[in-house]
Amino acid sequence: VNIIILTVAVVAFLLVLHHNLLGLSDFLKRELSDSSPLGLQPIDFIPAAPQRLAGGKNEKEISVVIAAPEERLGGAIAAMNSIHHHTRTNVVFHIVTLNETVDHLRLWLSQAALKNLRYRILSFDPGVLEGKVSVDPLKADTLKPLTFARFYLPVLVPQVEKAIYVDDDVIVQDDILELYNTPLKPGHAAAFSDDCDSTSNKVAVRGAGNQYNYIGFLDYKKETIRKLAMKANTCSFNPGVFVANLTEWKLQNITEQLEKWMALNVVENLYSKTLSGSIMTPPMLIVFYKQHSSIDPMWNVRHLGSSAGKRYSPQFVKAAKLLHWNGHFKPWGRTASYAEVWEKWYVPDPTGKFNLIRRHSEAFETK
Repeated sequence: VNIIILTVAVVAFLLVLHHNLLGLSDFLKRELSDSSPLGLQPIDFIPAAPQRLAGGKNEKEISVVIAAPEERLGGAIAAMNSIHHHTRTNVVFHIVTLNETVDHLRLWLSQAALKNLRYRILSFDPGVLEGKVSVDPLKADTLKPLTFARFYLPVLVPQVEKAIYVDDDVIVQDDILELYNTPLKPGHAAAFSDDCDSTSNKVAVRGAGNQYNYIGFLDYKKETIRKLAMKANTCSFNPGVFVANLTEWKLQNITEQLEKWMALNVVENLYSKTLSGSIMTPPMLIVFYKQHSSIDPMWNVRHLGSSAGKRYSPQFVKAAKLLHWNGHFKPWGRTASYAEVWEKWYVPDPTGKFNLIRRHSEAFETK
């Protein structure tokens, strides 16, 4: 009897112990599968893990749109080369040019130094500007149709929800992923660099009027402009570098709005008489009046081409994330400030055409 009682007790003990062990196992499983930041997750899923620690290319794809007229192809090539070398993100360049330039561009991009660039060449039809841009018969060659390519981003990259537009006279010195991640406020179709920011508000451009506010670009004597109730002293922005939410752009019919103001200017001459520069800026100022977000001013350090002198210190230029030679003194031709920074990313023209333009421009400047 004692042996039977002892056997039953042992069996009962073992059953209880087994049940407890199973419960402990289930508890441990639940704890190890917990999704807290300190759990056993792969490092790729830790929110604070920097992208560049993962090694290799980031899977996010960034669309960068850049216009490339033949006489400025070298600028576009240097800009793309600098962007490519400073990022681990999969950047796809959408290069907008004219039909007669495609072969030249394609040959240039075939160079070994540019073999890893991912790109699409897009042909721009100047016919879309008919009736929207007034042309002086004596200065017909001054019309640069590709200047307006940025107005048609949803047409050029229809499958893209977000894109970066850059002019051809820029050099990028940091990962463009940061610019791409610029937060846009709800309802804003684009983010620009304001002309009142700390990097440019002390720059005076001779003969151009006040280029820091709206009165420098629009003729406030015209009733059409006055009816808009836009304050003349509103800070303007630079449309040479911007981030676009193309979903919002299409919802708001931004392209159609821009075309409307282009066509109205042909009839009513709405732009400021003191304006010295592109006739592309005023329509954008009107359409995006108080309806745009801001990019970090270090992502558009500009006016490097407004004079031959050095406007910024070497330390500041080195710290800039994007350098912009807007103005007459381009780094590939005339004597511009910090042209050596641009030269670092330039890849020679295999046809020699652009190299010849550079030599002629430099000779002209020295006379």
